[in-house]
Amino acid sequence: MKNFCLIGYPLGHSMSPVIHRELFKINGIDAEYELKEISPDILAKGIKELDSLDGFNVTIPHKTGIIPHLDSLSDRAELFGAVNTVDNKNGALTGYNTDCFGFLRALDMAGIELKGRVLLCGSGGVSRMFAFESVLAGADLTIAVRDADVDAGNLIKKEIFEKLNKAVNVITLDKVDGEYDVLINGTPVGMYPNTDVCVLPKEKVQKCRAVFDAVYNPLETMLLRYARQCGAKYSNGLPMLVWQAAVAQEIWLGVKFTMEQVKSVIEITKEELSK
Repeated sequence: MKNFCLIGYPLGHSMSPVIHRELFKINGIDAEYELKEISPDILAKGIKELDSLDGFNVTIPHKTGIIPHLDSLSDRAELFGAVNTVDNKNGALTGYNTDCFGFLRALDMAGIELKGRVLLCGSGGVSRMFAFESVLAGADLTIAVRDADVDAGNLIKKEIFEKLNKAVNVITLDKVDGEYDVLINGTPVGMYPNTDVCVLPKEKVQKCRAVFDAVYNPLETMLLRYARQCGAKYSNGLPMLVWQAAVAQEIWLGVKFTMEQVKSVIEITKEELSK
């Protein structure tokens, strides 16, 4: 039997065990997946205790802190400076970032092309990944942030220029104007229990041809309701969550998943969320 886990602190309720167990079933893999809370002050000791595992996932607050404890990084993990998946091959730990592939496959599933004018709301860790992927895809990126987050937005702008030699725009949310091909919400605005708010006014959302919201609880945020009402393509964050887990298993186990297989796991996860 193979053994995997998710490390983070605090973990609270996580959908990861449900998702991974369903993905294991698809390929007939005999494996266990558990949650393991490790506080930042004992991270080094905690990782040593994971030596017997075949791999593990990493969430907040360890996505950056884990890096000095690894033997090597994938290209994307190095580019983003963030790791969410670790593969253990004979004691050698390699860090990967599968969030980015989860994001790209979720867009593909929704028929959304990451191109043209892209508006990204937010400047946190996941927004940083969205920003890099948008620029790598050749999009004309604008990052919109709260007044308090302008420095964080400018830091992403600086990093992208230094690493990719591409320019992006940073504006405050109240300055958002005009039409965009894709709107990406990387903020927690609209997440349960505060579901009656939207990161942008309705009239601005409805000038966007496609909308991706990283939030998946609720499955339809106010942002996505606005998108649906105007006939835009849209996706919540649940396909990304399931796809990043699927890509982690592709790394750990050398398996592959089809769109239909992942859709089936998304449906099971939706049922679990509704409980």
